[in-house]
Amino acid sequence: MTAPIRLGVLGCADIAGRRTLPALRTVDGIDLVAVASRDPRKAQAFAARFGCSAVTGYDALLARNDIDAVYVPLPAMLHATWIERALAAGKHVLAEKPLSADLATTVRLLELARSAHRVLVENFTFPHHSQLARTKELLGLAGTLRSFSSAFTIPPKPADDIRYLPAVGGGALLDIGVYPLRAALHFLGPHLDVAGAVLRVDATRKAVLSGSVLLHSSQGVAAQLTFGMEHAYRATYEFAGTDGILSAERVFTPPPSHRPALTLTRDGHREELTLPADDQAANTLRWFADAVAGRPGHGHTETVHLARLVGQVEEQAKTTFVA
Repeated sequence: MTAPIRLGVLGCADIAGRRTLPALRTVDGIDLVAVASRDPRKAQAFAARFGCSAVTGYDALLARNDIDAVYVPLPAMLHATWIERALAAGKHVLAEKPLSADLATTVRLLELARSAHRVLVENFTFPHHSQLARTKELLGLAGTLRSFSSAFTIPPKPADDIRYLPAVGGGALLDIGVYPLRAALHFLGPHLDVAGAVLRVDATRKAVLSGSVLLHSSQGVAAQLTFGMEHAYRATYEFAGTDGILSAERVFTPPPSHRPALTLTRDGHREELTLPADDQAANTLRWFADAVAGRPGHGHTETVHLARLVGQVEEQAKTTFVA
């Protein structure tokens, strides 16, 4: 029997407390050992909540020899630094998306992990929800695919939210826009390029607030993507084919109790298929544990192509600055 992976957490982020660590309680093969924060009170509160040790300072946690892997839920622009330090400390790493802010850094981090014989995983959970496999099975009912669209938008956050600090949180492209980009890669494959993009940027703080992206595949399939944090909530994808339209809602962050629905429209008739509930965070943690155990099927192709597409968006986008 393989010994459980001993996990440490760098930071007390909302996503860790709300989704990842509750899901961890349901996963065999990973034991939560410690959580670190620069604020000892935060570390102690998290540790009491999840039944582990509290550590003051991220370096102190990385120095512990009773931890095999770390989860990094820090703000986007801090990922690269702490991923690199964790790998240097001999830890496997599960890091929130994106791994870094640019392609060169992402490739370098993945190479560091390979050289150190350590696992580095970008924590997108929605690809591990069972509804995506079912969606792929049903795509043929829409006929030959002609276009794909996806949106992930949320209402404005409080003024002090880190997403409005591009040097820390990275803005809406890195925090939110990566979801529909990743969905396009998942369904259309890696051979996508940016045909055009528009970004709305806060004129004072220089943070990306929202945007639209047009991708194209080598087969001529177009992908129209929308993202942002100045909208009503939306998390959708839709496939338009020669024979019908297949669509789904609440696709990126459904709670474990949510039963997703796929809608197929053909010849004026609308059919809805309700799918089983699933815990995508728990599934991702099991996938990470399998990767650490050396089981096959854990590549980085989509991580690299996502970083490439983000770079293309930043280079090609028409930018509007708004007050």
